[in-house]
Order: sequence, then structure tokens, then C-alpha cells
Amino acid sequence: MIGAIAGDIIGSVYEHRRIKTKDFPLFDPRCHFTDDTVLTVAIANAILSREPYVDSVRRIARKYPHAGYGGSFMRWLNSPDAGPYSSWGNGSAMRVSPVGFAFTTEHEVLTEAKATAEMTHNHPEGVKGAQATALAVFLARTGSSKESIRSRIASLFEYDLDRTVEDIRPTYSFDVSCQGTVPEAIIAFLDSTSYEDAVRNAISLGGDSDTLGCVTGGIAEAFYGGVPHHIRAKVKELLTPDLWSVTEAFCLKYR
Repeated sequence: MIGAIAGDIIGSVYEHRRIKTKDFPLFDPRCHFTDDTVLTVAIANAILSREPYVDSVRRIARKYPHAGYGGSFMRWLNSPDAGPYSSWGNGSAMRVSPVGFAFTTEHEVLTEAKATAEMTHNHPEGVKGAQATALAVFLARTGSSKESIRSRIASLFEYDLDRTVEDIRPTYSFDVSCQGTVPEAIIAFLDSTSYEDAVRNAISLGGDSDTLGCVTGGIAEAFYGGVPHHIRAKVKELLTPDLWSVTEAFCLKYR
């Protein structure tokens, strides 16, 4: 989970000034957490407290009204009785990594990922993006090889993972859809040599950098067995006490 949050923070400054290189300061002085982090923490809190996902997300997100939510999500957030709005956006994927860390079977992971998506993103692509991300985290955490992860995700979700970062980067552009973000984020992980290298891969694609970093970061953390100490320390420094408290409690329980 810290890996997902760190990816969001590292990518935050490149969302509107996208880059096509891995050569950038890991933590720019302007780095900050975004809606990706707030909603990831909200899902983690729901798992820890057994509060319904929708209640946890609404309660915690309302504490951070300027985190950078999309327009449709903001309308949903501010309408207590609003239901899902058939979104295929990548918001369902960026918040789901805690599911991959917390649950113990593939069936549970897919079921819970679907539940986290459907409160807003009930379009099939929105659900698919959340499930693919959570399953990739789960497989990485439980010892699957990169090729096994590639094969399982590609066959189950029909994503084209037979590409490389070098193939994608030249023509890739900003894309807020699950179908245009999740496969690329997974490939950024598959092509990596370490947690940091994975996040650099993701941001260097020049797309929705904070979400790419968040999705890739969660999978990479699971596969590489955590994040470097200096990255964890920076996350703690940049989070508010309440967000860090949930993050720390989740990591202690599900490390």
C-alpha cells in the first residue's frame, strides 16, 4: 500500500507536465499526495474497520475536498444518495491495491475488488481495471513470477501485455480510462528491476502519471517485498497524521 501511495506522490508533479524519460528527481519539492492516495487509504480503512467501502470512501474523501477528484466523482461524493455512474475511468484501479494485500484467495480478491469499483465505476471496464490491479498485487505478493503474472492477467482480462515500456512510450499520451492505463502500468512493473525502477518506468510513459505511478507502485511493492526505507520515510513526511495512521495500521496488519 505504501508503494501505491509513493507512486502517486512521485507522479503528482508530472500529471500536467508529462515527461518521456526515467531521469527525474524521485521526490520533486512540489510532490504531494492526490486523490489516488486519499481513496487508497479509504479502501484500506474499510478493510481494517469493516466499514462499508462506500461509507469509508465518502467520509474520508470529504475531509480532502481539494485532492483532485474528477468531476463525476465529486458529484457522487457530494450527493449522499448517489449511485454508481457507469465510469470506466482509472479511479477504480488507483484505489484498489489494499485489496490485493489483505485477502487470501484469488476469489476473495476478485470479489472485493469488484465491490470497491462498483460503488462508482460499475462499467465493465471500470470493474475489470480494479480486478486486474488487485489480482496483480495478490499474485506478486504470493510469489508468482513476472511471466506468470503476465500470463494470468492477460488471459483473464484480455489485456495486451506483450509490449514493453520502450514500445509504449513514444506514442502514449494522457489517458484516464482503465483500459488505457492499467495494462501500461502493469507493463511498467513487468519491465522493472526494482521498486524505484518500476515507478520511474510508469511515469516516463508520459500519461496520467500519478495514477500510473500508484497502480505500478502497488504491484512493485508486493513483488519486491516492500519499498526502500527512504521512500517510506518520505511518504510519512508528506501524509497528514490521519492518513498515515491508517496506512501504518494497515501495513502492520498485512505486511
